[in-house]
Amino acid sequence: MIKQIILFLFLVLSQMAVAQPTEFTISGYVEDASSGEKLIGVNIYEPSLKLGTASNAYGFFSLTLPAGHVQIAVTYIGYQTFVSDFQLNADRDLNVSLKPSSLKGDTIVVAAERYDTITKTTQMSTIEVPAQQMRSLPALLGEVDVLKVIQLLPGVQSGSEGTSGIYVRGGGPDQNLMLIDDAPVYNASHLFGFFSVFNSDAVKKVTLTKGGFPARFGGRLSSVLEINTKDGNMKRISGQGTIGAIASRFTLEGPLQTDKTSFIISGRRTYLDLLMRPFMDSNDGVGGYYFYDFNTKVNHIFSDSDRLFFSLYLGDDRFYMEDNYSNSSDKFDLGWGNATSTLRWNHILNRKMFSRTALIYSKYQFDINSSSKSGSDYYKAGYFSGVRDFGLKYDLDYLPGPRHYLRSGFNIIHHTYSPGAFHIKYNENSNTTVDTTLAASKDVNALEAALYLEDDIKLTADFTVNAGLHFSAFNVRNKTYFSWQPRLSLKYLLFEKWALKSSFASMNQYVHLLTNGGIGMPTDLWVPATDNVPPQKSWQVSAGLARTFQKNTYEFSLEFYYKKMENLIEYKEGAGFSGLDKSWESKIEKGSGRAYGAEVFLQKKAGKTSGWIGYTLSWSDRLFPGLNEGKRFPYKYDRRHDISLAVVHSFTPNLQLSASWVFGTGNAVTFPLGTYRSMNSVFSYFEDVNLYSSRNGFRMPAYHRLDVALKFINHKSETKTSEWTLGLYNAYNHKNPYFIYIDEDWDTGKKQAKQVSLFPVIPALSYSFSF
Repeated sequence: MIKQIILFLFLVLSQMAVAQPTEFTISGYVEDASSGEKLIGVNIYEPSLKLGTASNAYGFFSLTLPAGHVQIAVTYIGYQTFVSDFQLNADRDLNVSLKPSSLKGDTIVVAAERYDTITKTTQMSTIEVPAQQMRSLPALLGEVDVLKVIQLLPGVQSGSEGTSGIYVRGGGPDQNLMLIDDAPVYNASHLFGFFSVFNSDAVKKVTLTKGGFPARFGGRLSSVLEINTKDGNMKRISGQGTIGAIASRFTLEGPLQTDKTSFIISGRRTYLDLLMRPFMDSNDGVGGYYFYDFNTKVNHIFSDSDRLFFSLYLGDDRFYMEDNYSNSSDKFDLGWGNATSTLRWNHILNRKMFSRTALIYSKYQFDINSSSKSGSDYYKAGYFSGVRDFGLKYDLDYLPGPRHYLRSGFNIIHHTYSPGAFHIKYNENSNTTVDTTLAASKDVNALEAALYLEDDIKLTADFTVNAGLHFSAFNVRNKTYFSWQPRLSLKYLLFEKWALKSSFASMNQYVHLLTNGGIGMPTDLWVPATDNVPPQKSWQVSAGLARTFQKNTYEFSLEFYYKKMENLIEYKEGAGFSGLDKSWESKIEKGSGRAYGAEVFLQKKAGKTSGWIGYTLSWSDRLFPGLNEGKRFPYKYDRRHDISLAVVHSFTPNLQLSASWVFGTGNAVTFPLGTYRSMNSVFSYFEDVNLYSSRNGFRMPAYHRLDVALKFINHKSETKTSEWTLGLYNAYNHKNPYFIYIDEDWDTGKKQAKQVSLFPVIPALSYSFSF
């Protein structure tokens, strides 16, 4: 029924754009000629008519043009340009296989013919990071990290030293919707936040949207991070691997049936636990830590119109300790992990309509287990928290002509939230046995649904509008929330060079994250909006300029934004995840927030030297009636200035140098102004009591760091390569603050603030290969 409604709305909205009898449609797929991998965001352009489009997330495109002689140029960074001249006198299929640029070829010449994406598209506040560029930048301990590359973009900030969390335009970590093949990932952190769960070898493309959200996006306030994984090589068996300082990874892909069915399997594991084991006395106990990732995907082509994909991600972190004595033992185990899977059917209804239907599963869980045994007495305790989703998603793209791009769809998600449950079992003196579960916060089931409709309309040659509406509903505990979220983006082309853009977006979010820290700890609890805790809301306006230079090799953008957020939550002073006497709803304060600022971004996409420089000037604060005496205070990650520089330079096809430099104003922190002596009325002794100023009223020292990496590449053949990478993290050994604490000199009694720095200069050596 819903599909019929969507089709009816499409037909109504598209009457103004019905193709004339003298117009015909060119449609097809764009793929990598060497692997058959479908390419995302490829530009398909008719230069004389100045009309074009781009391939969608699955490589499909549709372009309707007037009858007559046409010249179709297909361009994509890192690939040779494809040009086709023909007489258009009927609808036509055009499947394009792009050849990768030669390592010794002139990529600037290829880029000179490239479609001017940034000024031609209506969308603003969106940045795409090619997987190859991402893998070329320096990395902590040699581990290439998607989220650490995202941190180098303007408007995006890291949490603490070395961590992979992202904070976008003053928002919290829960306000980022991270999708891997359409499935949400709730905790994207490995190693307590120092690495992300996304294995770069399995990633095809990364796209970050931080404002000007089209109607098809919903569910979060601050950003949408789309991660598309590789489909698998349709032509031949290929693979790649890396042996690093703390982890290794290996990827294998190839055809199960040439040009019909492909697969990819990619795995990564750290071996910190194995490296530590020789230094531990196994007679007394063992301990260690490890994490792993596993990605797999199968892609099958049933026909020119039907394709089926199945993708799976599994990841886990585990920290364990065990002490053994003559008559007793103690064990401790801490673990957290994600599991996602997507079954997607792509179907071409006709040359102008493309649909996607997906079944989606996502699970995140965190557990702690502790046990102690002495003789016949024992004690066991466990804590569990998590969230689980089952979803159905349908999307429909309709391209009636080059001046319209209509999208619509719906999704339904069943959520199960487990905010926390303790299980305790013990036997003391062989007389009393206790076995009980303490669940102050029982599982909560909720149903979320959304429906959207949007149209990208080219009103004139210079003026384009993207207008849409996103409707969502959320049912929990017999309470239903409804939300109408209008979206509007405008683009006007000035002098055929400068694009003036503006946007408005209203967003709604039905999930909250309760956290005591800022580095993506597994103890962060995902909880839903309830009858007592309303959903988060925001609206954001932005405006800016964009243009390209030197035959579209350089892209420049300047954006201003203002964002207002409501119904934010934080723990009350002294509250935490582990209390058993109260539910989480009674431990929180409700408040609001705002963020505003400006971002500058200059990027060079092609040539021997590529990279970008970004600068952000921003303000972000919070207002909670129950915190800071009801006065507005800076958000913890409010940073006035943030600068990032990323450069990749190829001296020769065999030698590549990359570097990144970051600078940021220090995080806002709360410190005592002084102390005074007070009598403890219960125990009758004097104690020191801290006297605090306003919340987050002080600043940590500024953060800055330089990372460099040198790659030595051996091209054994067209398909076989090997690489040695020598990297330096924090190359000039700057002592950046991780946290600051108050220390007392026992001899003088004086107290002073002391800084703890986590990472000095860290060298790393890794070996990579591909075949």
